[in-house]
Amino acid sequence: MTDKAGCSELHRRGFLGGSMAAGLALVGVGAVAAATGAQAASLTEAQRAALSPDQVVQAMLDGNARFLSGVHRQRDFLAEMRASAAGQFPAAIVLSCVDSRAPVEVVCDLGIGDTFNARVAGNAVNDDILGSMEFACAAAGAKAVVVMGHTACGAIKGAIDNVVLGNLTLLLARFKGAIDATTYTGERSSKNYGFVDAVATTNVRMVIETIRERSDVLAGLEKQGKIKMVGAMYDIATGKVSLV
Repeated sequence: MTDKAGCSELHRRGFLGGSMAAGLALVGVGAVAAATGAQAASLTEAQRAALSPDQVVQAMLDGNARFLSGVHRQRDFLAEMRASAAGQFPAAIVLSCVDSRAPVEVVCDLGIGDTFNARVAGNAVNDDILGSMEFACAAAGAKAVVVMGHTACGAIKGAIDNVVLGNLTLLLARFKGAIDATTYTGERSSKNYGFVDAVATTNVRMVIETIRERSDVLAGLEKQGKIKMVGAMYDIATGKVSLV
């Protein structure tokens, strides 16, 4: 998209409109209109192609900044749904926790068609998640893999407490390595939220490394600069998303 009309439309997309720096670098015009107009279109293939992996990640952080400010993008979700019905071109895949307080679409001010989303307790990774990520990036063209943990994570608490409960037992066992790998000088218990959050952060970093180790497809795309893999933590008390 090189013409001014196309560039202005690119800037109007809710996924792209939050960052003055990234937005102006992409389009140069339409910033005021972007701040007020309702979003009625889903992300297109051409719009996604114009973004670098770094810009995709930054756009999500900019969306979180809007969430924190209380000034969200005005959206027409029905229009976004209709616009994406014939095809989808998400810019990222996000692996996050099932926690009801941490929906990435809300806390990063995203719309229908902006991201693929995988949610499992403790943002754990397994073969099915890896396959989904490979589909999202290698087959469907997403440019970022984001693993987002959160503070006060119940799955991490359960793993620290050695909870045994049906199928949950095996899931919680996935976090034992993060517990052992976390260097922490205070009380190492689930009652100490500082320790819980430290383990959750370690877990995010370890999941990113596991993705690289277990997926030659994704590791290869990252080495080629076609995708970016990042870890993040969401603070359920402040609403802020921070890269880790």
